[in-house]
Amino acid sequence: MNQNDKKKTVKYEGSADASKLPPKSEEKTIEKPPEKQEKIELSIDKEAIKKFKLIAVAYSHVEREWFPNEESYLAEVEVEQRAADVIKEIEKLGLRAKGYPGDQYFLTNLLVDRPDLVLNLVDTLKGKDALQTSIPAALELANIPYTGAEMQGLVIGNDRHLIKQLLTAYQIPTPSFQYIRYAGTAIQESIGLPLIVKLNESGGSVGINNDAVKETIEKAQKRVDELIGIYKVGVIVERFIDGPELTVVVFDDRTKKHVFMGEKVFRIKPDGKHYFTSIESYDDSKAYRYKKVNDELAAKVAKLAIRAFNGLRYKDYAKFDIRVDEATSTPYFTDCNPNTAFGPDKGLPLTEVLKLGGVTFQDMLASLLSKYAKTIFQ
Repeated sequence: MNQNDKKKTVKYEGSADASKLPPKSEEKTIEKPPEKQEKIELSIDKEAIKKFKLIAVAYSHVEREWFPNEESYLAEVEVEQRAADVIKEIEKLGLRAKGYPGDQYFLTNLLVDRPDLVLNLVDTLKGKDALQTSIPAALELANIPYTGAEMQGLVIGNDRHLIKQLLTAYQIPTPSFQYIRYAGTAIQESIGLPLIVKLNESGGSVGINNDAVKETIEKAQKRVDELIGIYKVGVIVERFIDGPELTVVVFDDRTKKHVFMGEKVFRIKPDGKHYFTSIESYDDSKAYRYKKVNDELAAKVAKLAIRAFNGLRYKDYAKFDIRVDEATSTPYFTDCNPNTAFGPDKGLPLTEVLKLGGVTFQDMLASLLSKYAKTIFQ
């Protein structure tokens, strides 16, 4: 997964066994009840859903040895517990569901069980984000319907450089940037200051620590070389936008593309100067809460988010991170994720902004299943 969209969790030791993950009591809690927007009504067909005999929940198989450090490993291993939670939510709808790890037996197991639909939660294969496109490819070959982005959407979503090029082509604001593949490549001063350095392929704010925003070219240059040396992938050097940060979710229930959004209200500035989400903030259950976005800005952002959703070839649902320039009020798209963390946990951005719109995760899940049931069983 490419963006900082995973729930904040307490770090833990041990294997990836779901039974050893943090208990529910350690999940993010909201200090104040979030403001509620006008409730959005999703299309749900309870009768159509009843036709499902088996729903598969595909999730990443994660082993510590596949990741360069503990930080990147912990950013991915949470998907096992999240998949278990999604299975429980499906069962609450009276349906049968089963989990399938994305390992060497994935396709074989699916061909044996022949589920009606696969909910694709796979972020990585063998620790690599770029390999996640293998899942929709395998499902296409097996003629098994699945949720989420298809191959093209995932290829785009896993490449920040490509995303930025496409956003620019579709006239969607994104901060000035430079893509750097090799350590030692000089940063262009024309980008402006301050700067933030991000991995071109990453998940869960990996590589973005409390000191991520750099006030000088020299400090940013050092960070570029560090990240390329550790992760062996290119980086994006981006002008950091000071101002409000929005989380925006687009959900397509086939009748309409619904837009949910919330503005993050941060508790502290991680570096004492700027508000942003760092990898360390995942351990802070009160790092931020959400509030309603003002109507004028929300209307502007919603149009851009739907344009981005269509242009980036996303499907079903996606999340966008947006920074609003405090001087010009321009909403800059900084991250776009077609495979955002999907689950009922309160700490997940998707779940929290749905709640602002008066929609529960179970509402969204039922609507998503309804959408596919109408096609599969027509």
